[in-house]
Amino acid sequence: MSTKLKFCVPAEYDGCLVKVFLRSFCRVSAHLLVKLKRTPEGITCNGKHIRAIDTLNTGDIVELCLPEDENAIPSLSIPLKILYEDEHILIVDKPPFLPVHPVHGHIDDTLANAVAAYFRSKGENHTFRAINRLDKDTSGIVLLAKDSYTAALLHKHVQKTYMAVCEGVLTGNGTIDEPIRLMEGHSIQREVGEGGARSITHWKAIKNNNEFTLLEINLETGRTHQIRVHFSYLGYPHAGDDMYGGKQNCINRHALHCSSISFIHPVSGKTIEITSNIPDDMQSLI
Repeated sequence: MSTKLKFCVPAEYDGCLVKVFLRSFCRVSAHLLVKLKRTPEGITCNGKHIRAIDTLNTGDIVELCLPEDENAIPSLSIPLKILYEDEHILIVDKPPFLPVHPVHGHIDDTLANAVAAYFRSKGENHTFRAINRLDKDTSGIVLLAKDSYTAALLHKHVQKTYMAVCEGVLTGNGTIDEPIRLMEGHSIQREVGEGGARSITHWKAIKNNNEFTLLEINLETGRTHQIRVHFSYLGYPHAGDDMYGGKQNCINRHALHCSSISFIHPVSGKTIEITSNIPDDMQSLI
């Protein structure tokens, strides 16, 4: 089933071209506009087909019929903890040890496979569009867009908060502004170093038990492994993060969890705020 979006033309767009209205008021990307023009009845006005070069009048109802998705990802029937869902968005609480996307060694046992199974159980077919990406061992909130329009408007407009448990005692709050680069000779591991991309991490210590500290973290940039690299650089690696100097004697994965997200819904305009509790393995540390 195709997703449809309706927009009413306001007075300030009276007499403008359809393509101008779609690009400016509706915030349709140039890529999607091309697809809509190629989709039968992709753009209609008051129930009739309309071209991108036609003009609009105040009060016209413009409807977009988004191109149908193709989803060839195999299904994986595992339980999903759904935090929120509507016609355009799905938000799930990802457990640790589950990759988000199929990668080498994990082709059919990922979150993408589980979401594909969930959609198919509902008779829906959506491309897997993860707006935020978590490492395999990171737990917490993953936001998914069901259509290309929603995905484009959510990109880079989602506020995320992470909770982490680091080794050692930190108090107060601070900002880490250190560049991150790929470690020489490695394809995945990162490090702080000259020539890296600017990376900014804001943190606040919540509590500690003289061995570990619970941190609340917000990112100003989104580099690969940014949180883990920055705290390892400070000398406070995440508990369980053996890639960046953490010990695994108390937890068998890096202690990092995406605990909340907030954003303006691209279609309804409402503010959506979703939270996820810290999992038991991290709770036990602090």
